[in-house]
Amino acid sequence: MKTYTIREVSQLFNLPASTLRYYEEMGILTNIGRSDTGQRIYTEAHINRLRSICCFKGTGMSIPKLQAFFAYEENEEDHIDDILSLLSGQKEQVEKQIVQLQADLEHVKRKLSYYGDIKRSIECGMPRPSWDDYRKPAGSLAARNGEFCSSG
Repeated sequence: MKTYTIREVSQLFNLPASTLRYYEEMGILTNIGRSDTGQRIYTEAHINRLRSICCFKGTGMSIPKLQAFFAYEENEEDHIDDILSLLSGQKEQVEKQIVQLQADLEHVKRKLSYYGDIKRSIECGMPRPSWDDYRKPAGSLAARNGEFCSSG
């Protein structure tokens, strides 16, 4: 059976050792063995649990929800509705985050287009565009109007 030190697990997940100890303290990373010298010994089961923790944390799941999820998982039959409810709520939260991220991405794209057109207007000696023309998603104003100079 493959085992890992705290340093190896820390490097594998790009997490500080203090985070691994915190997860243990919070009860979401459990049954960690110790060597004769007292060092933590992690197994593949811990690696798999950490993959789940990192995935859920990446979606914004809180420590209390992680604690609840893993507690429910210990007795799936009695808590299947709790598991489904928790995961459904998390899914809805992630979907809202995705919608917001898509809106934020569109704003960044408009800013990129705006500043790209400012650069082109400087290079071509043309009037600078107005941000008001970029507030709604539709791409570069200059590109829409065919206003690029040939030096571009």
